[in-house]
Amino acid sequence: MTVLVTGGAGYIGSHMVWALKDAGEAVVVVDNLVTGFDWALPGDVSLVRGDIGDMALIGRVLKEYSVDAVIHFAGSVVVPESVADPLKYYRNNTCASRNLIEACTAAGVDKFIFSSTAAVYGDPKTVPVGENAPLAPLSPYGTSKLMTELMLRDTAAAHPFRYTALRYFNVAGADPEGRTGQSTAGATHLIKVAGEAALGKRDSLSVFGTDYDTPDGTGVRDYIHVSDLVAAHKLALDRLKDGGESLTMNCGYGRGFSVLEVVDTVRRVSGKDFKVDMEGRRPGDSPKVVADPSLIRSELGWKPNHDDLEEIVTHALAWEDKLSKRNRAE
Repeated sequence: MTVLVTGGAGYIGSHMVWALKDAGEAVVVVDNLVTGFDWALPGDVSLVRGDIGDMALIGRVLKEYSVDAVIHFAGSVVVPESVADPLKYYRNNTCASRNLIEACTAAGVDKFIFSSTAAVYGDPKTVPVGENAPLAPLSPYGTSKLMTELMLRDTAAAHPFRYTALRYFNVAGADPEGRTGQSTAGATHLIKVAGEAALGKRDSLSVFGTDYDTPDGTGVRDYIHVSDLVAAHKLALDRLKDGGESLTMNCGYGRGFSVLEVVDTVRRVSGKDFKVDMEGRRPGDSPKVVADPSLIRSELGWKPNHDDLEEIVTHALAWEDKLSKRNRAE
């Protein structure tokens, strides 16, 4: 089986590529390298530089590499940016995904895994939130992902095409073996930013929103280790290979930590203090989002191996230190 990984040189995508290679799968990557890095990939993986919205390019890749399945990560992911520039998100996430899906159906590629998001739930009334909760995204980012979920649903109803949409909660950490991690300059992920502050790469860290209806007033999120997340994708791929029907599932641990709890954990693990600035709420942010992971556990038999905030932070800090040394060497 050959798997096309879109956005495979990015944060989560590169972890997926390493996991697929570890499992003996053939892999080809399409990435425009706007936020990804070719050095994050195994040396023997084919990388095609280009846009996943380019149907002619994708069609050639699907045919040339005899692709059997697609795992689709490529897209834009910054919630506040999506509020300021919604058309970018509808172009990069929704329109490009539409073209990718059409290229797959034209080529007869019938297995598709999509990286969706917990942002489709908006501000859920019930926490933990299950897959059947009302979908009411608060940002164009969440809406752009939900629109792709709907396109996948309708495509599967009209074509011999099966998909799995995985709704990510807050992905963090890095490969325990130190092969790849979150490397994008200016990333907005909390643990990444806190790690940079702890290592002196930033002067301070900003906490956005201190008056939410949460125990300490800051936003609460379900943080999932990136290695557990990609393991769920591999299980989803195996399920589709075995004839499994289309399904949408949450990817989270089922418990949340506040922003200040994460900051305290980074300080404790790193042994470093750093300045924290308290700011107002950002448009598009949800107060509290925690997964109900019952479905993914029952359907995929998924059992996380890194469900520990200190371990997630430890791996993130180790990668941040390795990245610093790499950048100094260049």
